[in-house]
Amino acid sequence: MWDAAFKQWLGGIEPAWSMLDRDGLASLRHPPSPVFGPIRLASDLTPEEIQQSPVGRNTLILLRSAAEGSGLKRTAMGNLSRAVVAEMLERFTWPDFDKNEFSGICKVINESDFLALLFVRRVAEAARLLRRYKGHFRATPAGRRMSREPNLRALQAVLFHSAFWHLELGYVSLNLHGDWPQRDAGIVLWCLSVAAHDWQSRERLTRLCTIPVEGHLNMTWDTASFAMDEQILRPLTWFGLLEEKQGELEPGQIVARRLYRKTELFDRFLLFDVRPTTPSTPRH
Repeated sequence: MWDAAFKQWLGGIEPAWSMLDRDGLASLRHPPSPVFGPIRLASDLTPEEIQQSPVGRNTLILLRSAAEGSGLKRTAMGNLSRAVVAEMLERFTWPDFDKNEFSGICKVINESDFLALLFVRRVAEAARLLRRYKGHFRATPAGRRMSREPNLRALQAVLFHSAFWHLELGYVSLNLHGDWPQRDAGIVLWCLSVAAHDWQSRERLTRLCTIPVEGHLNMTWDTASFAMDEQILRPLTWFGLLEEKQGELEPGQIVARRLYRKTELFDRFLLFDVRPTTPSTPRH
């Protein structure tokens, strides 16, 4: 039953992870390292490369602001205050985000309304670059160091490691499948390295790059692709590692498919030491 449902779900697509043996798959379940191991994150990005990462450049804005005076005021609920949110709304730049349009829709803007700020603050806090102190968020000593050269070059690696291996991203996907597919982040990232050279839909990338669980296979709505999109693909665009566009509207569709492909920063930043058992040719 599982095999039949699995084949139907794949729709003739051969997953990229099928090129790996059991040891290769197991090795990719280990967290990344800056110097050795199956997954390595470049810790020598230039300031210009950091600016290509929306998370990187906006974290710098937040950290440098949090290093001034008493820090950034927070609410009793533990969120950034509306005054801070208003300031960051003016200073942040984020993919497909129009601050004028957003301000016209939301007259009163809380941190929870501004996903870019919420995500950046949570990642910085998970990375211990930001901490709570007497009603404020303040940059930690590590946060102050990381916002300056030469430590700035490792900022993307620190933030990326925290986002995908320490922070629970289920909140951006309505927790439909808990920690899936984030729990297989290393496997998914390796698969994207061989499958996302050209524009691919989120549905196709889900089948190429994830190891599904039985609950995904008989769903009326493709919740697996939604979870992949929200927990992996969109966050990767926020780190500057994927680029996104809308595909052409197909017959019978109301909304065009969202397409993704790797940026140059992807292969510069993510390095893998895993040998496939079959030739590692691009998967389309």
